[in-house]
Amino acid sequence: MLGSSLSPLFCVLQLLGLALLILGNGGNQWSFQVPKEVMGEVGKSATLPCWFSSPHSRSHDGALIAIWRISRPYDGTVVFKCVTHNSSEPCRATTNYMNKFTLLGNPRHNNLSISIGNLTWEDSTKYYCRVELSTDRHDKYETKTGIKLHLAAPPRILNMTIGFDSSRGYYAVCLAEGEPAPSLYWTDPLNKDQDISLTRPILKHQVATELHYLTRDGKYTCVATNCHGRVESSVYFFKFKSGGNNNMPLGLLWAALALKLMLLLVLLCAAVCYRNGKWWDF
Repeated sequence: MLGSSLSPLFCVLQLLGLALLILGNGGNQWSFQVPKEVMGEVGKSATLPCWFSSPHSRSHDGALIAIWRISRPYDGTVVFKCVTHNSSEPCRATTNYMNKFTLLGNPRHNNLSISIGNLTWEDSTKYYCRVELSTDRHDKYETKTGIKLHLAAPPRILNMTIGFDSSRGYYAVCLAEGEPAPSLYWTDPLNKDQDISLTRPILKHQVATELHYLTRDGKYTCVATNCHGRVESSVYFFKFKSGGNNNMPLGLLWAALALKLMLLLVLLCAAVCYRNGKWWDF
């Protein structure tokens, strides 16, 4: 759903960037055209548009370096960098963090746009594009505002466990993630909704819920929902029940152990007699 909305946005930004370049290239000022923010979805890809103009961009045929960095401008970590030495040579990547980045634009045509693949929560930060031209003054320019990458994700249940202590009795724990953080609720073995005893945030996109004092045997289901979807997962709970017949399995176990011990003694006696060359005559 999010991916399909990015392509029209990128096309609009491309047209806007071209229009601004056509209108503004006559001056002697650097400029960047970037959106303030971009939406992406965990596990998919996102496009970060970046257009620039410079006093030399139309006539420049020397070396050109395109750079993307994160977190802050000028000294943030470089995640992508490519270099082209002349107009007939493509911009070849020299830095590509975890091979997640793909250059979409042509820096020779004032387009530094990139794509980030296989998005994870760590990719949700600010991105800054930069261009360096090998001229007499070695001109360079970088966007100061940056592009904030916001991530969304459908809910996903990470883990479910059952435990026991004196304060909560038998209890179940459900850990889920999503963006926005999902809402959680439980259903019991009778498929009835249960009040959640405790819900707490773990990280910005993770939340855990506990269901205390489990009394019914059977399946307990944790349901996680947000605006991007719904998911559920179940755990089975059965209490140990005491009764008059519970000693029977223990008695059978002792009988089996006694029988094995007797067989072992017989085998030992047979081995001793064999070594001494003595056998009983029947």
